[in-house]
Amino acid sequence: MRGTKVFVIVLIILIIIAGVLFVMKVFGENNTEMTNANGEIISQAEEEPEVAKPKTLLGDSRPIAVMIDNHIDAMPQAGLLEADIVYEIIVEGGETRLMLILQDKDLDKIGPIRSARHYFLDYALENDAIYVHYGSSPQALSDIDTLDVDAINGINYSEEEFWRVSDKYAPHNAVTSTENILSIAEKNGYRTTKNDDDTVLNYVVAEVNLEDGETANTVTIPYSYANTVRYEYDADLKEYVRYSRDEKQVDWDTGKTVTTKNIIIEKAENTTLNDGSEKGRQTLDNIEELDGYYITNGKAIPITCDKNSRAGKTVYKDLEGNEINVNDGKTFIQICPIDAEIEFGE
Repeated sequence: MRGTKVFVIVLIILIIIAGVLFVMKVFGENNTEMTNANGEIISQAEEEPEVAKPKTLLGDSRPIAVMIDNHIDAMPQAGLLEADIVYEIIVEGGETRLMLILQDKDLDKIGPIRSARHYFLDYALENDAIYVHYGSSPQALSDIDTLDVDAINGINYSEEEFWRVSDKYAPHNAVTSTENILSIAEKNGYRTTKNDDDTVLNYVVAEVNLEDGETANTVTIPYSYANTVRYEYDADLKEYVRYSRDEKQVDWDTGKTVTTKNIIIEKAENTTLNDGSEKGRQTLDNIEELDGYYITNGKAIPITCDKNSRAGKTVYKDLEGNEINVNDGKTFIQICPIDAEIEFGE
C-alpha cells in the first residue's frame, strides 16, 4: 500500500514537471525577447523579414508637375536630373515641351518654366500632381478651371516666388524652387499628400530584362523637322544618355549628363487647333489605346498604352495583354506624332 502511494506521488510530480516544461516551451517560442539596434526590446515572434519595395514615387507627398521649356535657347534645363518621370509632347512650331513629375525633391532651381498646354493636364491628373506653369494657352486655362486642376501659374506670383535669370533671355528664363511651389500650394489650400499609392507605372525591384525584345542600344524619335530625340545606352551605367537636336542634355548648373533607366514611347495623332489664333497650337488624340514601346537595358518591346479618360491612369501592357513591369528608376515618356519613324540600333 505504501509503495502505491509513493508511485502516485512520483507520478503527480512528473506530470507537474512536464506541464511546467510545456508551458515554458510555449511561452519561450512566442515571447523570446531580443533587442534592436537602439537597445529596445522586441519580440522574436513579431520580427518579420523586410520586403524590398521600389523607391520611385514611393513617398506620401503629393507629386508636382512642372512645365519645362525645351527650345534650343532654353537648354540646358534644371530639374531633369531629379525628375521621377518626364513627359515630352509636341507643341506649336514643331517644338516639344517637357513636363517633370517630382516627388519629395528639394531643388533651388527648376526651369525654364513655360506656359500650359491643355493635353499636358491629362498626365498631371493621372499622376495626382499639382500642376505648375508660367502662362497658359486659352484652352489650358479653360480646362484648368473645368477639370478643377490644382494649378500654380507663375505669372500671378511675386518675383521672389518665380523669377527670371540673367544668363538666358525671355521667354526662356523663368524659374522657381520646390520650396516656393509647396509654400504656394499650402497657401492655396491644395492637398499636399497623396490620395493613394497606385502609381501610373508598375515599378518593381527585381531587374527587368526584356530578353525577347529587339536590340535598342540607340533609340531615335523624330518629333518634327525642329526636334529629334535620341538615346544612347550606357551598358556600364545600365541607363540611357539623352540627346535633343543632337545635343547631349545636361543639368543647367552642374553640367551632369541627363540619363534615364526607362523609355516609354506612345504614338498619338496631333493636329492643329482651329482656334483663330493662327499660332499653330496643337491638340492630341490620346484618350484611347495607343501603340508604343517599352525600352530598358538595351532592349525594346512593343506595347499598348490605354488611357480611358483625361484623369484616368494610362495602363501599359505587352501584346499578350499583361501590364508591364517597369524598372525602378527614372522614366522618359515620349508621346510622339503617330507617323514618327522610330528607329532602334545596335
